[in-house]
Amino acid sequence: MKIDRTDREILALLTKNARISNKALADRVGLAPSSCHERVLKLRARGVLRGFHAEVDPALLGVGLQAMVAIRLRQHSRDSVDAFRAAVLERAEVVALYHVTGADDFLVHVAARDADHLREITLSAFTEQPEVAHIETRLIFEHARRWELAIPPQAGPAD
Repeated sequence: MKIDRTDREILALLTKNARISNKALADRVGLAPSSCHERVLKLRARGVLRGFHAEVDPALLGVGLQAMVAIRLRQHSRDSVDAFRAAVLERAEVVALYHVTGADDFLVHVAARDADHLREITLSAFTEQPEVAHIETRLIFEHARRWELAIPPQAGPAD
């Protein structure tokens, strides 16, 4: 899949501001609006652009605590991994799920109203799952996200 310099510029601008108008995007990358729109459509069709998201303030939605829960499974079979993944992703409190390497198998970012809610999440969503051998919960004091995508110059074939 060829991603040239202009495609990388479009992607970088969209990761900074997904609400940018096509005209403004085209101006910033030096294309006609119709050519820019066609490139965005092709990036979406090829699966490079997978969606556009809104960022919300968790505190304004009643989220008083966030935590990362490290999960170690009893066994590493596909069935265990798939069963755990499916059960966890059904929970509304799960913000993100990461399947990782190392001592733990998963990191799960959860959002809770308060400490009692976090305790209930860890008990019902994790410790009651038969696949889970061990959990460790770490409170998140601060959460910052870098939305800009760092696209290396050689992300695709040469320009």
